[in-house]
Amino acid sequence: MALQTVRFNRAVAPDFAQALKQRVNDYFETNKISRYATPGMVIKSIFMLALFFVPYALIMSNTFSSPWAVFAMWVLIGFGTAGIGLSIMHDANHGAYSRHGWINEMMGYTLNLVGGSAIIWRIQHNVLHHSYTNIDGMDEDIHPGKLMRFSPHQPLEKHHRYQFLFAWFLYGLMTLLWITAKEFRQIARYQKMGLIEPQGRTYRGVMIELFAFKAVYYVYMLILPLMISNVAWWQTLIFFFVSHFIAGLTLGLVFQPAHVMSECEYPMPDEKGNIDNNFAIHQLQTTSNFAPNNKILGWYVGGLNYQVEHHLLSNVCHVHYRKLSPIVKATAEEYGLPYHSQPTFTKALWEHGKMLWKLGRV
Repeated sequence: MALQTVRFNRAVAPDFAQALKQRVNDYFETNKISRYATPGMVIKSIFMLALFFVPYALIMSNTFSSPWAVFAMWVLIGFGTAGIGLSIMHDANHGAYSRHGWINEMMGYTLNLVGGSAIIWRIQHNVLHHSYTNIDGMDEDIHPGKLMRFSPHQPLEKHHRYQFLFAWFLYGLMTLLWITAKEFRQIARYQKMGLIEPQGRTYRGVMIELFAFKAVYYVYMLILPLMISNVAWWQTLIFFFVSHFIAGLTLGLVFQPAHVMSECEYPMPDEKGNIDNNFAIHQLQTTSNFAPNNKILGWYVGGLNYQVEHHLLSNVCHVHYRKLSPIVKATAEEYGLPYHSQPTFTKALWEHGKMLWKLGRV
């Protein structure tokens, strides 16, 4: 099962991409700043890692005797897990954290510390999602399996009628699937698709790495707390589940309203694999921002409320998206192109829910 070849038409409105690239470069040159991480980004990275590891240390040292206090620490770990994913490893695995490859590699592996796999994520996200955004059969972010329907090109099942109700619960299971079965299924699929070797890795090497990091994660995040924490074993299991549910739900609520929206398009290639559009315009048509004026939310979610900027400028650290957004929007409007954005996070979730309802019926 090889990866289908999809070709975008570079002859369609090439001036937009060129103009945007020039204006973004001018922004960095005029302001004499780097497109990579700022000191503030480094401070944020320390904060997110602390949000995960400090509560863990407090649990393991039995600092609290109250189960409710221990539960609160697991809640913080859940938000720390999502924070590491949104604000550290995401930029690093895009090569946008630092100009130095080894720093990006190191920070990208923070994903492995919280139960995931950096190499599998890079294939799913960088290769498939960013290259083929909202293209059914290629973008795995809009293919959650038969339980849900994220594209009008997918088969409609009876239970999809209720996905606008149960989707939110399934989002909460996202990271639990990562740490258990999902990535093992993905590595087998990616091997058949020929996607592992282009990453400079071998199937055997990635499989060994996957088993090794999973083992380390389960030992330090589950087995040791079960042995050492001063709460009942069943409480630790519940707290572990809740922690992951918080992380999964947070990630789902950030990523899904970026593409599964009524304003976003779902283009499909013709029988020869051609899409009659230019790649940059394709990103504008299939992506939506939300809450651009919410600085606190934007800080926590790693600037991913600016998904349009991220998809057009994925090699730029997210700390710059807010300043680059007016440039991208003005350039899109100048060329008569869409620039989708929901004013608030609540509105984005509402519109996403409406899209889930629609996709469950049409």
